[in-house]
Amino acid sequence: MERTLIKDAFVKEDSVLLKGWVHETRDLKKVRFLILKDITGRMQVTGIDGKTDAKVFDLLDNLNRESVVQVTGTLKECKQAPNGKELIPDSIEIIAEAKNPLPIDASDYSKTELPLRLDNRFLDLHSARTQAIFKIQSTIGHEFLNYFIKKGFTYCHTPSMIGASSEGGTELFKAKYFDKEVFLAQSPQLYKQMIACSMENMVTITPVWRAEKHNTVRHLNECRQMDIEMAFADSKTVLEEMGKAVQYIVKQVIEKNAEELEVLKLKLEVPKTKYLTFAETKELVEKEGIKIPKDDLTGEAEKKLEELFPNTVTFVYDWPMKGKPFYIMPKDEDAAAELSEGFDAIYKGMEISSGGQRIHIPELLEKMLKTKDMNPKDFKSYIDSFRYGAPPHAGWSIGIERFTQVLLEISNVREVCMFPRDRDRITP
Repeated sequence: MERTLIKDAFVKEDSVLLKGWVHETRDLKKVRFLILKDITGRMQVTGIDGKTDAKVFDLLDNLNRESVVQVTGTLKECKQAPNGKELIPDSIEIIAEAKNPLPIDASDYSKTELPLRLDNRFLDLHSARTQAIFKIQSTIGHEFLNYFIKKGFTYCHTPSMIGASSEGGTELFKAKYFDKEVFLAQSPQLYKQMIACSMENMVTITPVWRAEKHNTVRHLNECRQMDIEMAFADSKTVLEEMGKAVQYIVKQVIEKNAEELEVLKLKLEVPKTKYLTFAETKELVEKEGIKIPKDDLTGEAEKKLEELFPNTVTFVYDWPMKGKPFYIMPKDEDAAAELSEGFDAIYKGMEISSGGQRIHIPELLEKMLKTKDMNPKDFKSYIDSFRYGAPPHAGWSIGIERFTQVLLEISNVREVCMFPRDRDRITP
């Protein structure tokens, strides 16, 4: 007999073979229950003293939680059972017994603190809440790619090892590559630009590494970015495209992850969009009593934007050049300009993306590198790629973990990363 997934079992009327994990058992003396779970749902297995095979009935009271079992039996209508059906077992076989006691509680009622859950992530992934988070994150990644591939974007891959910083600064992870020193990529930035200058419109999801020694609830040292780059585009084009993409993704999550949102006790709405210059944003938040630097927004300012414009992706553009990386185009292609063609996107009180138009003019790029105290010689292949017919281009990135955290209103980004890496955690 072939395995039937639990969600499919509810529309069947005959015998089935189910495989999954022991979620819980209950003993009412004459009646014993097993709640079996797989990735698709849960099924009540009911044994009755005197009717169920004696060995099977006995085993129902001797199964450790989270053990892997297979159950064969007959489906029966039952109003009291979840989803209106139960399985009357003919046989139960233990495939892999879980050690008892479990290191953490993976039940629906667990109050285990996050660090201990992460220490035992392999078991934490059994919980309904954790599975709901990652099912939604799967939808986010899939629909991000789906949205852009439908628009004719090419799905591309960029290298994880690079020869120089892609974002500026010195916070990079170094590695030995044969007889050379390389770095783990901070972003796919330089390579996605080179791709766009030939392939026009590219999209990718790729891992990136940041060596900052932070310890916050919104940063990881390894994460995954959802990136696009578009040729013959300016900052306005890609900014508006992001607004549409985010709205599309949220709509898909609402439609496809209703059960998971119910588990998380979360009701989502498709966000609105709003566009403000950095100067307008600064004026708005400072009227509310929040001081911000000349070239950046504080976390407090981002939260205030959510208060002022709830359920809105707020795009802050005409960003000061000083607060943007070397590859962002300055206003009017002027190296001395105070403003840039860069922007940030703020959603639910947190920055979810930075982007903008890139510099495609080699001479200007060399000047901007020098203003950031970076050596153009370290970027020779990158700069040279723009000497042979490079069109204007623009793009952005969204961290998939950050976006999941923000969308699902989760306090710590580590909860939305399957195996998070920060300055203190490299296992499991």
